[in-house]
Amino acid sequence: MVKATEKRIYLTRHAEAEHNVSENYTIKDARLTPRGRKQAANLNEATKDTVQQSAELLVTSGLRRTLSTTVLGFPALRSRLEAAGKPILVLPQLQEVNDLPCDTGSDREVLEADPEYEGIDLSPLAPGWNSKTGFYAATEPAIRARARWVRRWLRARPEARIVVVSHGDFLRYLTTGENDHAPWANCEVREYTFARDDEDEDEDAWLVPVKEVAREGEAEPTSSEQSGSS
Repeated sequence: MVKATEKRIYLTRHAEAEHNVSENYTIKDARLTPRGRKQAANLNEATKDTVQQSAELLVTSGLRRTLSTTVLGFPALRSRLEAAGKPILVLPQLQEVNDLPCDTGSDREVLEADPEYEGIDLSPLAPGWNSKTGFYAATEPAIRARARWVRRWLRARPEARIVVVSHGDFLRYLTTGENDHAPWANCEVREYTFARDDEDEDEDAWLVPVKEVAREGEAEPTSSEQSGSS
């Protein structure tokens, strides 16, 4: 099994979504804007000969904007992995942190009716995944625990190179343990690895940056920045 410090995790923020530009965070499970869809297409061009050729797992949050970014931004990777029997993995733990409508995912049945997500296994989106309670609560302790869970999950995976598509606020917790409001651009991909190999020495599975891989959009504000939360 590959050492944690040899892994490469490609953290990706979704493309521009409706709430990013309208500053209207009451939009339910906000979709990508036309500009966002173009950003995702540009992301494909920027990564089709690099990350999409080397990654061994493609993981995404279950919100519309991340699902669409995954479909449009990593089609070559999706096709290659599906041919190898490793389809897109939808991970509800990657959802955004706030309990605002724009950050609350749709029920599985609603997403399954959308032709854009045809062929994606949405079964991980079990009832309650979008409840914003318990494990998914919009509280500091819950968010930090969820980010820690994701880091440990990524470290435990057998794959050496993993693409993760998530959200600006959650990516901050994932990389720093808090919402430090450091900018993440839409369709920005950053390469990370793990700080230590020994799990006993690093139970939190902290990540360390390696380099920026791609950036196709601007640092549009997250819902936390728009609403003044966190």
